[in-house]
Amino acid sequence: MSQGGWAAGAARRAADALLWKAGGRSVVLRLAAPGMAADATEQLGLAVPGYQDVVVEPAVFRRARARVTPEKVTRWEMLLSASGVEMALAPTGFVAASAIFAQAYGVLVDGTLLAVESVTESEVGGLPYVYRLLVRQPLAERV
Repeated sequence: MSQGGWAAGAARRAADALLWKAGGRSVVLRLAAPGMAADATEQLGLAVPGYQDVVVEPAVFRRARARVTPEKVTRWEMLLSASGVEMALAPTGFVAASAIFAQAYGVLVDGTLLAVESVTESEVGGLPYVYRLLVRQPLAERV
């Protein structure tokens, strides 16, 4: 194993341990369900869109630093384990974390769907060990 591979593996194990010890929990990425090309109702737009939930763990979140915004939306910063995100990729057919985050409706936490505003990653040796998501309450739920 190369020096970079060893360092990346160590960073992932350390991140997982720290996230679990800091109150890590499971969260759910809500994705669009794969479509069925042979289904006439889907082709006509008559079918109700489905979704697929994928569990990611460990995850830790906290209230994001205050920023003055006109809509006064509460934002949270969520840290997700890169190894947990990779395990979530397998059943979905996605090959990259960026693709799964781009297609996600949001992150489901205790029955509340949070919209993803941005995603960044921290990496060692070219491999990510943690993803940082900035999430907020979806616009449709704010009243």
